[in-house]
Amino acid sequence: MAASHIFKVLFVNQGKVYEVYARKVSHGNMFGFIEVEELVFGERSTVVVDPAEERIKAEFAGVKRSYLPMHSVLRIDEVRKQGVSKIMTYEGANIAQFPVPMYSTPQSEPPGGKK
Repeated sequence: MAASHIFKVLFVNQGKVYEVYARKVSHGNMFGFIEVEELVFGERSTVVVDPAEERIKAEFAGVKRSYLPMHSVLRIDEVRKQGVSKIMTYEGANIAQFPVPMYSTPQSEPPGGKK
């Protein structure tokens, strides 16, 4: 019987840190993006509901595959057991995104000077 892989993916989106679990993670076909497929959420067999996990589950409802910008991914771990997916704020934490050069207008110079 083949081992079932589960990956914990931490990434930054709109000022929050997302922790999700997925069965497949790869570099994908789009340059600069990490492909995350088959998101895994906890099955509810009891009356107790975790509002944090329900929020992230609702946000990714109907999503078959997600493409995360490589610079927003903080960490990818292969884990033995699935944990609880959640969205966290990172105020006061030591988490920072890689700096990304952004050019606001077409007249802005690319790195290395003019063409």
